[in-house]
Amino acid sequence: MKKTLATAGALLAFLSTAYAATVEGTIQSVDPQTKSITLDDGKIYQLPAEASVDQLAVGAKVVVTVDDTTGTVTSIQNAS
Repeated sequence: MKKTLATAGALLAFLSTAYAATVEGTIQSVDPQTKSITLDDGKIYQLPAEASVDQLAVGAKVVVTVDDTTGTVTSIQNAS
């Protein structure tokens, strides 16, 4: 699972942005059609269009980095 999330994080990593927020939580749902995930805080986080959600699993504890300007997820990493 850790290797899978690390791979997903690498796939989602983009150029660093000056304005980014990080959120830690547990994935409650993954929607492949809208390319989004919902964390246990109830918020829906939008992934980039080119991102693959196949490696994201419900129940995984993750740290999500979100670009404050666009609201799009820039990386997902396994929470320690």
